[in-house]
Amino acid sequence: MIRKDWRIGVAGLGTVGSGLLELIAERPGFAPAGGAVTVTGVSARNRRPALSDLAWFDDAAALALSPSNDIFVELIGGAEGPARQAVEAALSIGKPVVTANKALIAHHGARLAALAEANGAPLLFEAAVMGGTPAVKMLREAMVGDQVEVVAGILNGTCNYILSEMEATGASFERILAEAQRLGYAEADPTMDVEGLDAGHKITILAALAFGCAPTFASAEIEGLRTIEPLDIRLAKDLGYRIKLIASAVRSEAGVSVRVHPALTPLDHPLARVDGVLNALFIEGGRIGRIFVQGPGAGAGPTAAAVAADIADATTGARRPVFQAPAPALRAYPPLDVAHSLCRAFIRLRVLDKPGVIASITETLAETGVSIDSFLQKPIAEITGMPIVLTTHMARESVLSEAVRRMSALPSLLEPPRLIRIARI
Repeated sequence: MIRKDWRIGVAGLGTVGSGLLELIAERPGFAPAGGAVTVTGVSARNRRPALSDLAWFDDAAALALSPSNDIFVELIGGAEGPARQAVEAALSIGKPVVTANKALIAHHGARLAALAEANGAPLLFEAAVMGGTPAVKMLREAMVGDQVEVVAGILNGTCNYILSEMEATGASFERILAEAQRLGYAEADPTMDVEGLDAGHKITILAALAFGCAPTFASAEIEGLRTIEPLDIRLAKDLGYRIKLIASAVRSEAGVSVRVHPALTPLDHPLARVDGVLNALFIEGGRIGRIFVQGPGAGAGPTAAAVAADIADATTGARRPVFQAPAPALRAYPPLDVAHSLCRAFIRLRVLDKPGVIASITETLAETGVSIDSFLQKPIAEITGMPIVLTTHMARESVLSEAVRRMSALPSLLEPPRLIRIARI
């Protein structure tokens, strides 16, 4: 029986938690079943005098277990510690849980799904991926009638902002990162974003929803942004591409590939047009074809709205598996051996400008079986040596890696070659 009023316990009062409290105060009747949604208890690292009218819990797990609330909302973050303890506590007594914690779901999603389903408790996490853009609901609900083959997109707004600004200004990664931190787009410790871990958590969750498998973050192949230089961005654009940090999950007969890495995207592709802190996602199904969604991936307003949408779902009493398959049927996906996967590549070199250099490069590629698709030699006044960039035809990644290793030993090179994959989307 649907209740008329719902009491909410909120653990974590950062940007999203504060935004959620504001949203509920402004629109307490947002739940589709009617009645009021009210916050009755909170927990955070530091007490807030302004919230003295709410029950305060120093221990998030105690809030999760308290009979003073009907739905527990976890906005603490992190895969371990208080967040995990509190979520497990709530699910163990059959209390619905709403979370924005991507790390928790990516690392422990299968265990939490089993706990939730065994106790008849919804576990909802729309806000964990793409903030206010409904990627989770699309895969968990709208796509169940199709077989999803590919999920790929831009899932980290900080990295997208950095790459957009590097292209617009020609400034270094370090300089744009510092600006992003000043503007609040990047954390003081930006490791989770710029090393690709944040996007890795998100694509791990999307892969589980798309393919009906257990979230398996440890099997994801992740590469961050730190090695990208303005020269790479400039030369890629000369060849008709933009560099984006692409997160992808692809299912094939050989297995499942879940990856995050910088990739060249054609200038006329929709993902190449996604600038600033926006997120975007492609979902490709056998019957529906390709769907493209774009929207804000973070921020108090959009993410709090996604949390509120999950609260609204919980109030209806709807039940479905946490992922596509019931928890007992979830299995870790069989990872694809990326050394044997195929791709095209952008290879950038900086060499001494002297006779025979280009011949030595092409001979090395020929010896390893790599075929050149395009070649650009472009003197740049402020760059020491001669920048050379080439794109390849399709080749095994292990072959491309061997070609780069051999080129690194050429005496004419001023620095190791840079290899960036060309996106297959």
